[in-house]
Amino acid sequence: MAPDPTIGINVAAREVGWVERFEGALWLGGSLALAITVGLLAHAVLRSVLRGVAERANRASLRSLVARLSGPTRLALPLFGVQFVLVAAAATSESALMHMASKAATLAIILTLTWATVCLVGFVADVLKSRHRVDVSDNLVARRIHTQVGVLARCLGVVLWIVGIAIGLMTFPQVRQVGASLLASAGIAGIILGVAARPIAENLLAGVQIAFTEPIRLDDVVVIEGQWGRIEEITPTYVVVRIWDDRRLVVPLMHFITKPVENWTRTTSQILGTVFLYTDYTVPVGRLREELKRILDGSDKWDRRGWALQVTDAKASTIEIRALMSAVNGPTAFELRCEVREKLIDFLQREYPGALPRTRAVLEQRGDAAAVA
Repeated sequence: MAPDPTIGINVAAREVGWVERFEGALWLGGSLALAITVGLLAHAVLRSVLRGVAERANRASLRSLVARLSGPTRLALPLFGVQFVLVAAAATSESALMHMASKAATLAIILTLTWATVCLVGFVADVLKSRHRVDVSDNLVARRIHTQVGVLARCLGVVLWIVGIAIGLMTFPQVRQVGASLLASAGIAGIILGVAARPIAENLLAGVQIAFTEPIRLDDVVVIEGQWGRIEEITPTYVVVRIWDDRRLVVPLMHFITKPVENWTRTTSQILGTVFLYTDYTVPVGRLREELKRILDGSDKWDRRGWALQVTDAKASTIEIRALMSAVNGPTAFELRCEVREKLIDFLQREYPGALPRTRAVLEQRGDAAAVA
């Protein structure tokens, strides 16, 4: 039986097709490697040039801009090269995998550009903050600007990421089809999404409200949930309070909108401190008042704005004496109160020990007991 000549032709065609696919894969891999290499080299050269310009100009803001954009540009430049190669390959190929790779590269580029935009927002926020120092005694305006700029920059960053991810996903036709299907049931989906996202939306809106109405600012001294501390960080959804013992209290932003909070530095850091003493009725209030003035005059923690000593209550066995004194801020007032309390108690123990609180008892002798005696 004569051999079928088509068998050899099919084998040869398969070998030729395999060789062509191998050559195509080799060309694609080499092109991608070259595009990535060129992109990284271009990034290194551009970064070096911009650093040199920043150093010669001696501009801290320009150096900060170069540092912030270094990460996004290091990723973006090679991605542009990869995208160019993949688009060229997809135009001459009917492979679904190639088209999917091109779409993935497009998504990566969109997310990288979003990252770069968020970095630019952070850079602008840093420039605005650098023009207002908070390490000075009168930093009320600076703390206001730092709070507003920081909260708004973080909120804008969240919005930019949401928009960037949405735009990137819309490059896939399958996602657009899913979106069209969801729009058909937008009523139920909207209700579910609204209920699920309510805490996030409330805190984001509370962050914007705090940025403009300023119930709190960065470095404010507050008393919240019975804890004394300073506002250390304000994020789009929560506030970090550094408590006096270096613990951190994380509080949702809505708490500062819906519940009372003590703010000791709302308009000024100056504050009045109080010390309460409970003594016997025989205490010489005048001498105690003179001793308080002497203690305050000898203390560098008193700011000389005001002081007072008054009897604020009288109970069955003791009287309540309140010593009032002023200080430049909350921590100094606390130390001054401790110092005054200690020295007033020492003064009473030393000069008028009989004026300390005491319990009196009267012993009465019965008549029959006296007769027996």
